Amino acid sequence: MKLTHLDENDRPKMVDVSPKGDTFRVAVASGTIQMSQNAYDMIVANKTKKGPVIQTAVIASIMGAKKTSSLIPMCHPLMLTSVSCEVEEMPDLPGFKLRVTAKLFGKTGVEMESLTGVSIGLLTIYDMAKAIDKSMVISDIILEEKDGGKSGHFKRSS
Repeated sequence: MKLTHLDENDRPKMVDVSPKGDTFRVAVASGTIQMSQNAYDMIVANKTKKGPVIQTAVIASIMGAKKTSSLIPMCHPLMLTSVSCEVEEMPDLPGFKLRVTAKLFGKTGVEMESLTGVSIGLLTIYDMAKAIDKSMVISDIILEEKDGGKSGHFKRSS
């Protein structure tokens, strides 16, 4: 099997997408952070010393998605048309689930952008609440769904 990020001399390369046509592409990724009840309660009540954790995590998720090509070596810089982040409170965990949706009209997919957005958002929650709980666990960062391009539609089965 030929790896797409290696040239004929087995040197790293960025995949050439110039011959591909533009199509609408969307990707949805999610992940969770589990924490102590105290940390969860303080975040929900907006009583942490570092400010509004959830709002900051949403902004960080969007920024992370926009900076993906600077963080992941072979990712193409993309002209994203939309990045959104939803935060679900999970009191039974206790913790939060972040879901990031990235969209564009272009030659390559946005899976890495949505996954990076989730990762950066969750890390932001950790950073802002680590003084309360250093034992938080970030987990289950997954691609939930993607559409567009040659590989078409993918939806993770439950």
